[in-house]
Amino acid sequence: MSTFLVEIVTPERKVYAETANMVTVTGAEGSLGILPNHIPLVTTLRIAPITIKRDGKVDVIAASGGFIEVRKDKVVILAESAELATGIDLARAQAAKERAQQRLNAKRDEIDYRRAELSLQRAMNRINISQK
Repeated sequence: MSTFLVEIVTPERKVYAETANMVTVTGAEGSLGILPNHIPLVTTLRIAPITIKRDGKVDVIAASGGFIEVRKDKVVILAESAELATGIDLARAQAAKERAQQRLNAKRDEIDYRRAELSLQRAMNRINISQK
């Protein structure tokens, strides 16, 4: 079966670099599956898991938005933040979820509300991935 290189990069570091058979992400318009020789594409990503299938294994990464660039033989994901499921601190993610929920309940101004909403989405993404 054909493979392609998948790289996930954040502003701090390269999080992932492996050959894969398939990548599944959630883009601005919904779920997107990428197989070898996919048509070139660039799109934004939502706060959601990235699933990478390779040689019978599945890697799941918690990504907090960003962009995906699909080339003929390579997929590059530029994420605001990304963590492998094995590297997620569940207690920290649950504490972040609680803080975000408290800020949402406080209902201050629109900016704080939107930041709290995004923070809650990131925390829930991390929690869901770490529990799989």
